[in-house]
Amino acid sequence: MVSCPHCKRQCEWQDNPWRPFCSERCKLIDLGAWFQERHAIPGEPVEIPDADPDADSLKH
Repeated sequence: MVSCPHCKRQCEWQDNPWRPFCSERCKLIDLGAWFQERHAIPGEPVEIPDADPDADSLKH
């Protein structure tokens, strides 16, 4: 038995298709929090380089 990271309910680890979560609902709530940037992994900021300006000319 383990605690669900979202709701803290005890759930089986073995044969649980949503592990470490207790249900698909808790899994999707957690995924939504990552998409909304409520969860983050600490680290150095990363600067994403601008797109190659010549790449647009290849599309035409």
